[in-house]
Order: sequence, then structure tokens, then C-alpha cells
Amino acid sequence: MSASPYMRAARITGHGGPEVLELAEVAVPAPQAGEVLVQVTAVALNNTDLWTREGAYGRPGDPEARSGWRGPIDFPRIQGADVAGRVVAVGAGVEGSLLGRRVVVDPAIYDSEGPDANPVGLMGSERDGGYAEYVTAPGARVHDVTESALSDDQLATLPTAYGTALGMIERGRLRKGETALVSGASGGVGLALVQIARARGARVVAISSGPKIDAVREAGAHAVVDRAGDIAEQIRSAAPEGIDVALDVVAGELVGEGLPLLREGGRWVVAGALGGYGVTFDVRRLYLHNAQVIGSAMHTPRHFDLLMDLARRAEVQPVIAATFPLDQAARAQEELARRGHVGKIVMHP
Repeated sequence: MSASPYMRAARITGHGGPEVLELAEVAVPAPQAGEVLVQVTAVALNNTDLWTREGAYGRPGDPEARSGWRGPIDFPRIQGADVAGRVVAVGAGVEGSLLGRRVVVDPAIYDSEGPDANPVGLMGSERDGGYAEYVTAPGARVHDVTESALSDDQLATLPTAYGTALGMIERGRLRKGETALVSGASGGVGLALVQIARARGARVVAISSGPKIDAVREAGAHAVVDRAGDIAEQIRSAAPEGIDVALDVVAGELVGEGLPLLREGGRWVVAGALGGYGVTFDVRRLYLHNAQVIGSAMHTPRHFDLLMDLARRAEVQPVIAATFPLDQAARAQEELARRGHVGKIVMHP
């Protein structure tokens, strides 16, 4: 625990561009009953950071409204959903055995306590996050990964990107021997999908841009489709018997083009819309072929437990694209927004 009652934190003062991120000295939060205090050693960036800062999520009935992940934000808000660190204090009712342990924080705020609870809020949006030297979290959402061979930087990349990926794979019921299509494969979630699907024993066909194809193939894709070409024709060539499960963070026109490529009983899982929110497709591709379109928002507690098991065994190997100090949070987000990297961007408080 720090001898100082204050810490550095990067927080947003309102919705807007990188200029609304400010570095401030704030009080170290005190863990309440059932909580722990984590000294942050690494915090990873996600598209959710950009969209929360911009207020791009909209609201039910008002898609143009500025909003956080699940509603209005209380400003100022410390950003950062993805935290790795060490427990330095515990609140009432929390096992003292967690003190000093290396941990990863599950950033989701759930609608219930069960293993299949749905995420309805996110650290860094609906509560303060890890763009700081310290962060509090519920003791039940802190996972001991002390024995993992992964670095703190790698561990910090897991919660949102790999949690989202594992949630998609679980909801899509991807099985060993099936063929998976991964869109946006060079991004944080995309690379996670490639790695986890490959570890599940699936054959992976990935979509990426030309300069990043080699990196995506190195991550484990069996075939990589260049998004600059005829995507549908390339997929047909790479998977002539069709796709069992599409794991899609792009949406837009890809959904309409790709649904006819699903095999009987295929599943199209959507967890993002980098290609646009508006989707048009022939509904006959669903009901005549027993196909499904499935929405997937992050992970459940059960999914996160599975992810932490993978982390402890180091069965995934997150790729670190770049690291930044906390006082360059705005620059780090600008780098993320340029999308010129492969893998994850991490900050060190």
C-alpha cells in the first residue's frame, strides 16, 4: 500500500476527443466491504475506452445520444477496464489470503450473482477503472493468477478482448473439428478469437488487411482472407464446405454477404460493428437452413472462470503491440484509434 493517500489517474471530464482525458492527482480509493484494493501494474486499452470517451454507444430509443457502455456516465470517470496488479488491501468480509497475490480483475458489472449472469456495466464506464495507480474491485471478481507464466502486460490484455472472444465462442457453441470464420482478426478481440478457436480444435479462417495477414497467420489462423479482395469468394475457396460458426466484430455488409456461406445449422455471432450498425440480409438464409444470428456482449462469470484457467496454464499468448506510461493516455488512445497495430496496447501507471 502506498504511503501517500493520493495517486495519479487518467480520467475523462466529459464526452469528446482525446483532449477530455486529463491526468489528475486523486485520493486512493478505500476498499469497501466485500472489495479489495489492487495496485495496478498494467492496464490494457480497448475500443470500449474510445467509444465510452466519445459517448458513442447511444441509448435505447435514442441511438444518437451520447452515452457510456450502458447509460449516462458520472464525470469525472477514471477509464480502463483491463487490469492486472497485486492486492494491497482488503475490505471487510474478504479473505486476507488475497493480500500480495497477483490478480486479474473481471471488469463486468453483472445483473445477478449466478455463473450465467449478464454484464450490465463495465469498469471504466459505470465505475472507476484502472487508468490509475490503484483501483478497487469486488473481491469475488478478482482472480488469483500468481502462478501464471504470462507477464503482467499479457494478463492485462485478457479481460475485455479475450473475455469477449470466449463469450462469443461459448455462445456460438464452437466445437472441435468445426470451421470458424473470424472477422477483424488483427484486432485485440480478433486475435483472441483466432487463438482460442485454434486451442478449441477448430479450423480457423480469418479476415484481415494485407499488411497484417502474416501476423494473423502466426497467431494460429489456418487461412487468412484479404479484406481488400472479394471476401465471399475467398471464404468459399478457403472453406468450400462452408462455415460452422462466424465470430464477427465487424458486422455491416459482411453479415449479408456471409450468411449464405454458413453450413446447415450454422451460427453467426456478433459482438461488434466496426463495419457499421446497419445490417441487411435475406431472412430465408436463417429459417430455411436452421441458422442463427446471436448477439454476444462480453462474458459471463462462468466464461471468465474458463478464461482464467487458460491464463494460469498460459494456453493463450497475447500479443503486445506497444506500451505507454499513464501520463500518455491520450496518445495511447490515439494510437489505438489509428488501428495500425496488431495486438494490444498497454499502459503502465
